[in-house]
Amino acid sequence: MGDFSFGELFHPESIIRMGGLVLLLIVVFAETGLLIGFFLPGDSLMFISGLVCRTKPELLGVNIFVLILLLVAAAVLGNMAGYWFGRRVGPALFKRDDSLIFKKRYLEVTRSFYERHGGKALVLGRFLPIIRTFAPILAGVIAIDFKRFMLYNVIGAVLWIGSLATCGYLLGDIAWVRENLEWIVIGLIIITLIPVVRTWRKERKFQREQQK
Repeated sequence: MGDFSFGELFHPESIIRMGGLVLLLIVVFAETGLLIGFFLPGDSLMFISGLVCRTKPELLGVNIFVLILLLVAAAVLGNMAGYWFGRRVGPALFKRDDSLIFKKRYLEVTRSFYERHGGKALVLGRFLPIIRTFAPILAGVIAIDFKRFMLYNVIGAVLWIGSLATCGYLLGDIAWVRENLEWIVIGLIIITLIPVVRTWRKERKFQREQQK
């Protein structure tokens, strides 16, 4: 993968350019299943992967249908890993002290979101950074039925990856999109942060009302 640095993980284009399909799948797995994955650029990465598949197919070496299938598989397996991690760790995760990577409030907000939306949180959460990472872990902590979990897991992965990767692929032939890719990535980050902030504030307000 060449001279790859940790900082490259924050840049969707660099992930694909430096690591190709293998690193792309690893990052998707990590963001959807590992506790440290919440900082990875999931939404913009899905869009860029579809665009690159259209404009520079040699970087990934697969067509869009195979790409989406592999990405969905990585996302589903990532959520499964998160679920079993949650089952194994259980309530102890809520007692864990904050660290540079782990913040207990992430889990608390995700739990509040899950309590309000039920299994749909696993589908809706795919489109929300942080919740995307912690929702499957929480599902394991509260021991949701595994078959039910897998249903939402697969549906969420297909909708999330299918929509963003396909959008990137279809827009790949537009010159303006290719020429302004950095601004589009920034825009995607801002767009995905808006519902995160709104959800964060709503769930925090809901928690405070419940404590009264």
